[in-house]
Amino acid sequence: MFFRGQTVGKYRILSPLGSGGFGSVYLAEDTWIDKKVAIKVPHRQNLDFTELVREPRLLASLSHPNIVTVLTAERTDDVFFIVMEYVPGDTLEAVIEKEGTLDLARALDYTCQICNAMDHAHANGVIHRDLRPGNVLVTEQGLIKVADFGTSRFLEIAAHGTTVIGSPPYMAPEQFHGKAVFASDIYSLGVTMYQMFTGVLPYDTPKPSDLDKLMRGELAKPPKLKNPKLPKAISDIVMKAIAADIPSRYQRASDLLDAVLAARNSGAPKRPWRAAPGHSSGGASGESQDIQARLKARESVQARFCWKCGKALHARTDQCPFCGERQ
Repeated sequence: MFFRGQTVGKYRILSPLGSGGFGSVYLAEDTWIDKKVAIKVPHRQNLDFTELVREPRLLASLSHPNIVTVLTAERTDDVFFIVMEYVPGDTLEAVIEKEGTLDLARALDYTCQICNAMDHAHANGVIHRDLRPGNVLVTEQGLIKVADFGTSRFLEIAAHGTTVIGSPPYMAPEQFHGKAVFASDIYSLGVTMYQMFTGVLPYDTPKPSDLDKLMRGELAKPPKLKNPKLPKAISDIVMKAIAADIPSRYQRASDLLDAVLAARNSGAPKRPWRAAPGHSSGGASGESQDIQARLKARESVQARFCWKCGKALHARTDQCPFCGERQ
């Protein structure tokens, strides 16, 4: 749609960043304020304007450190595009392809950050429906940014998302019947966790003949069988996240986050910490020292959590973006 060096309104196209089923993304420069941005151009330009602005309106309803920020939407020379913050770094998909199985502490850090993003989206009535490593950005500082809410829907529009949308290896069984719910995103996150912990998917893209097995939960084997070093508690959490039966799954991202923090902290010596009112899990306690030491040795991102609210922090912040408490 656009080419390198082209000027579109006040934006100068610098390079293509990638293309997916719903649009192409370009790195551009806002020539008015000398700032790099990402421009997403939907493939289907002939849609009704209300449909075109659905994604930017959806993203505008979300404001979270772990979700890509939409800046504006514009139409120039009959081309509609969305202007978003530019996130330098790789997709989680590229990280897994390059490194295979991720260090446990790093994978848990990424999991907690994605949980925080999805907890915020779900709290605002938004289901993603296509959560996967290719839609998760990892900055050079180890901050996670969930992107591409183009397939999302407000759950309040209907009892559930009624269109069959998603990437088959990451789709929950109910999504194949067009019945996405909050727990469908948890399933997709569970598959993503499986991939981070083992370097591979729990199963290949389901064939039509495999759908019955998928519905019965017979396709996935515990990730510990593929990575014997993975703690059983973490392996069990992944299997619960990808349970075929919706009631057997974690229902909210906050539930999954609490389980991950509890498993991560179990069996380690603890130091006193102050919990936020009504929150009893997580915290910047002594058990993080071992994880932090291993991460430092690998020159990776330290897994850090707010001492007050227990939510995951990225490596270089000195103030919690959730409760505002200084660390």
